[in-house]
Amino acid sequence: MKRIGLWAVVLCLATTVLRGADAPAHPTLALGSDAPDFDLPGVDGQNHTLAEYARADVLCVVFNCNHCPTAQAYEERIKALSRRFTAPKVAVVVISPNSSAAVRLDELGFSDVGDTLDEMKIRAKERGFNFPYLYDGENCAVAKKYGPVATPHAFVFDRARKLRYVGRIDDNERESLVKSHDLADAIEALVAGRTPTVAQTKVFGCSTKWDSKVEGNTRWLEKVRKEPVKLDAITAAGLKELVSQPSGKVRMIHLWATWCGPCVSEFDEIVETNLRFRHRDFELITVAAQFPDEQAKVERFLQKNHSSARNLIFADTDKYKMMEALDAKWSGELPYTLLVGADGRVLHRFDGALDFIELRRHIVAALNAVTPWKPATAPL
Repeated sequence: MKRIGLWAVVLCLATTVLRGADAPAHPTLALGSDAPDFDLPGVDGQNHTLAEYARADVLCVVFNCNHCPTAQAYEERIKALSRRFTAPKVAVVVISPNSSAAVRLDELGFSDVGDTLDEMKIRAKERGFNFPYLYDGENCAVAKKYGPVATPHAFVFDRARKLRYVGRIDDNERESLVKSHDLADAIEALVAGRTPTVAQTKVFGCSTKWDSKVEGNTRWLEKVRKEPVKLDAITAAGLKELVSQPSGKVRMIHLWATWCGPCVSEFDEIVETNLRFRHRDFELITVAAQFPDEQAKVERFLQKNHSSARNLIFADTDKYKMMEALDAKWSGELPYTLLVGADGRVLHRFDGALDFIELRRHIVAALNAVTPWKPATAPL
């Protein structure tokens, strides 16, 4: 009997360990649970709490974010929900659950902004958000209580603040293909005093960027910084070809110099721009507008800044040949940036220091024109 009891304990422990390994670190809140409290800063500059929405018969909390293409696909639908279900009957609140430090640069290839509070403010203003948009900070403290699997993930609470629906907004990122309006149906049922027909669904979207993923992002950055850095010379004819010949990619051609203050101060963001978009149909080309005998100096700068993009230096001492070959409309000011479409047409010219949000918006638009986002291939 003692031997049987011992084996029972071992089996129980083994089962617990296996279940622990498979269980999510932050499980999704169970139906019937009380709404976890929150006190979070919003894009309006004010802090918002659970108690603030006490008058609402129904509280809808949606976890969503800036960078995720699936999340972006639902922004207008969340706005529509907020217009349809208004206070005091219903309160719709959106919380960004992500630790911005856990979001890798290559996960930002479909967005002009990341997931910091300041970038949330930019996004909310640009898109005209009509709902509270709250930031859960770097420790994801509130998200850990709710357990959103992906963005977007919705939680609906009744008057007693018991969870009555948890899951997706609807059944397709492409609004034209939607057949089941699960979230709206659940809210409507609760407003009418009925039990939602569907109480829980799976969700699909970009995974929640928990603060535990920061370490993985750090390892990725360390790996990227070990990539080889090369500098090649290019002739006037080669420069002309960069702009005039279709490449099938969106090309960003950036003219700079080591002696140019604005060039040096923004070069880290030039490198980040490459890391954001290079997994798409994008190519960054940096061109050092310096003399050929300064190549060693340019190389040292590029290596220090981990510029693993395609780096070039003009092979001639005549800077005006360089200007004419690259772009006859270039006045000679540094830095100077061209955005060239996949068909070889110059889409945009940027004189002087860059507004990187404006630049990214143009890049995203150009990339989407080449290869529109498809949910099956989006980085989750």
